[in-house]
Amino acid sequence: MEMDYFTEFSHNYVDRRPRKRPRVGWEIPQAHQKAQSGIFSGQDVGNGTSFQPSRVLTDNASLYVKGLAQKGSPPWRDDDKDGHYVFALGENLTSRYKIHRKIGEGTFGQVLECWDRETRELVAIKVVRSIRKYRKAAMVEIDVLQLLRKYDGNGSRCVQIRNWFDYRNHICIVSI
Repeated sequence: MEMDYFTEFSHNYVDRRPRKRPRVGWEIPQAHQKAQSGIFSGQDVGNGTSFQPSRVLTDNASLYVKGLAQKGSPPWRDDDKDGHYVFALGENLTSRYKIHRKIGEGTFGQVLECWDRETRELVAIKVVRSIRKYRKAAMVEIDVLQLLRKYDGNGSRCVQIRNWFDYRNHICIVSI
């Protein structure tokens, strides 16, 4: 006849773990509330006289920037299987840039020739693939380009970065 031995195990160390506190009623999020967004006049914000939006945006309203054309972004599309941004010629890449043509494509992404509505000139925008390692590498590239711009005063030795932004999970680098 076999005998099974059971050892009593102390659970004291388990009971010393910190416990999560119960949520109280005011910490539970309320039903989805729509945020009120608006566009502020630069003069009003600069003077601090009025922080009321000059115009409230609706769901389908397009952006209005400095008296430029009211052009919003195109409807959301999924990226292609490689993480490249899917676009059509003539579409807007934010309200500021209008896509004219595709200049090229590489490992990191694609380069688009766009019309800058603010400066009224053609610019090249590198649209980086929406894959984490390429996004990180693009941020390093932005740091390097900003350093080069800082130390190349007349802009004659390399590509000059003008701006960068994150658009639909794609890092976009604007240069001339």
